[in-house]
Amino acid sequence: MRVGFAGLGRMGQHMARNLIHAGHTVAVWNRSADKADALAHDTGCALAATPAELMAGNDVVITMLADDHASDHVHLGPDGLFSQEGAQTVIEMGTMSPDHIQALLAAAPPNVRVFDAPVSGATQAAQDATLLIMAGCRASDATAVAPLFDAMGRAVIYLDKPGAGSVMKLAVNSLIHGINQTLAEAMTLAEAAGIPSTQAFDVIEASAACAPMLKYRRALYLDEANADVAFTVALARKDMELAAALAQHYGIAMPQGTATLQKLLEAEAAGYGARDMAAMLAFMRKEKP
Repeated sequence: MRVGFAGLGRMGQHMARNLIHAGHTVAVWNRSADKADALAHDTGCALAATPAELMAGNDVVITMLADDHASDHVHLGPDGLFSQEGAQTVIEMGTMSPDHIQALLAAAPPNVRVFDAPVSGATQAAQDATLLIMAGCRASDATAVAPLFDAMGRAVIYLDKPGAGSVMKLAVNSLIHGINQTLAEAMTLAEAAGIPSTQAFDVIEASAACAPMLKYRRALYLDEANADVAFTVALARKDMELAAALAQHYGIAMPQGTATLQKLLEAEAAGYGARDMAAMLAFMRKEKP
């Protein structure tokens, strides 16, 4: 299959590589051209000068973008995907607001299907093609692109309607960021009582409270300053703002989510925005009642 891929960040570059390794003919575009150049050099994939060029030359275009604003630019800009005819399917796999997905559906050219299919899993899962894909469509709608999902993920859950993937991604990330904040508080409490960080994490990791993300992020929690960034505080804040807006839309309470968002905002204001979200532990160590 001819596939265009836009967005070669920490996750996207691995996802694009896995499509190439699965035998698909892939062309890539990235706002920072050096990342696209490096991938083309390593894999022999094609380069596109603009998102419009991706759209013109491929059957399917996949985007893995940071937020609604970036997605607006790539889809709706003067040289955006929707400025050009070509691909019959566009799949947005980044974490977007449900309203943004609906806007893409409304703006898409005639005969172009738009799917929201965000993913759950860290950079290692992207590299290993073990992502969980949450698809806002029926399985029968996605038959043609199922091989692409298979190349990038371990499982696909079809949620039957457009935007449902986006909603579930925000729900899942709300839980993840809540766990991250609670872990930071639990570790700070143990450390305040004189228990070494490694010992405290050993106990948490062996306990009923341990989520899979704590296991694969162990090195980040124990030495975040010297580990590669996987997911920034700023992106976590963005997720929680979207979740809070969605909760307000539906008239539901998310008190823990509100508290998590507040701490992320405070950490970002204190200069932690570009650090991995594990830096919330370092931030909480400095917090006083």
